[in-house]
Amino acid sequence: MTFEQIINNIKNKIFFPVYFLYGEEPFYIDQLTDYIEQNALDNSVREFNQSVVYGRDVTPKDVIDLARRFPMMGNYQLVVVKEAQDLKTVDGLEPYLDSYLDTTILVINYKYKKLDKRKSFYKKLSKTKNVALFESERLYDNKIPAWIEKTVRLLGYEINPVASEVLSEYLGNDLSTIYNELEKLIINIKAGQTITVDDIERYIGISKDFNVFEFQNALGTKNVLKAQRITQHFEANPKEHPLQMITIMLHNYFMKVFLYHQLRNRNTKEIAAELGVHPYFLNDYKRASANYSTHKIKSIMSQIRILDLKSKGVGSTDGNDYGDLKELVFKILH
Repeated sequence: MTFEQIINNIKNKIFFPVYFLYGEEPFYIDQLTDYIEQNALDNSVREFNQSVVYGRDVTPKDVIDLARRFPMMGNYQLVVVKEAQDLKTVDGLEPYLDSYLDTTILVINYKYKKLDKRKSFYKKLSKTKNVALFESERLYDNKIPAWIEKTVRLLGYEINPVASEVLSEYLGNDLSTIYNELEKLIINIKAGQTITVDDIERYIGISKDFNVFEFQNALGTKNVLKAQRITQHFEANPKEHPLQMITIMLHNYFMKVFLYHQLRNRNTKEIAAELGVHPYFLNDYKRASANYSTHKIKSIMSQIRILDLKSKGVGSTDGNDYGDLKELVFKILH
C-alpha cells in the first residue's frame, strides 16, 4: 500500500485493523503514524481508547494484550507501538495476525530496518487480509532535489531547480531535516511564491555564493578566482563544510561529467535521466565536459580518492587539512 493510499483512506474514515509501517527511511513512517494518531479517533474518546507505547518498554505479548481490549464509548481503540524495531522480537506479534480485532487499530512503527521477506512473519503480513503493509525506502541522493520540488508543491509553493539543488547539497538526504527546514522557510514566503536561493540564504542561512553547488560550477567552468574563494570559505567554516562531504560531492560531480561524455549524442531527456539531474543543469555538464577530457577526469577522480582517504586520516596526520583541498583544486584547474 502506498503513502497516498493510506492517507486517502484515513481521510475517508476507512481504517485497517493493522498498519505495519517499516523501512530504512523514517520520515514517511513517522508522518503516517502521526497522521493516524491525529485522525483515527475523535477527541471525545481519545483519552479512553488511545494507547501509545515504545518497543523498548514492552514485549510482543504486552502489545497483543493491549490490542485485544475492546473500546470504551467508541467504535475503535487505537494502539500505537513506536520504535517497534526495539522489540526483542517483532515476529512475536504474528499470533495476533491470526485473530485480530476489527475494533482495534494497531499501528506498528518499525524504523531504520527492512523486514526479512523470507520469514513467516513477513509472509503472514503480506497475505493477511486487512493489513496495511507499507515499506518506506531510503531515497538515493540524486532523487532528493526532485523530492524537495514535489514536497514544496504539496505545501503550496514552487522552488526553482538551483534552490532545490543547493538545499539538497547542504542538508543531505535526511528527509525529516529537509522537511523541517522547508516548514521554517515557507513561514516567511507568500503563498504561491517561487522559492529562490536568495530566500534560502535569508531564512535558512545557506550561502548562495559559498556552497558545494557553486564550487562545482566554478570548477566546471574553470573559474579559478571563484573556486579559490569558495575553497577559502570552506577552510574558514570546516564544521559546515567537512572535507569528507566535499570529496563525496566532487566525486559524484566529476563522475556525472564523465558520463556526459558517453551520453552526449542522446536526447536531453535521456541524458538527464541517466545522470539523475534536472534538465535545467545539462548545460552546466555540457560546458564542463568541454573543459575536461575523459583522460583528465580519470586523473581528477584518482586525486579525489586520495583526498578522501586523507580526510579519513589515511596517509595524513590531520584529517581536516584544507591545504590538501587547495592542492586538489589546483590540480583540477591546471
